Amino acid sequence: MLTIICKACNTELTSHPSKAHSCGCPNMTMILNDRISAVDLTQVQIISGINNHKSKDTLLTPEDLEFQEQRKRRKVRKLEFEVR
Repeated sequence: MLTIICKACNTELTSHPSKAHSCGCPNMTMILNDRISAVDLTQVQIISGINNHKSKDTLLTPEDLEFQEQRKRRKVRKLEFEVR
């Protein structure tokens, strides 16, 4: 979840996945999911952001990753058959 403050009116806004939140002041700060919009973005301060850090511990072993790479390089074989 993303939390921002509109410095023009000191309103704190928190993101929601499907609803847009707005402060209603002349700066018209609005937040929807991870998108922020305002007339003057210098008047908006991000308090807490979304942490999209990928973990270094992968679930797949090197053998699994190699298998997936080989699978990705496979060609599609067309089947030929006779229509009667």
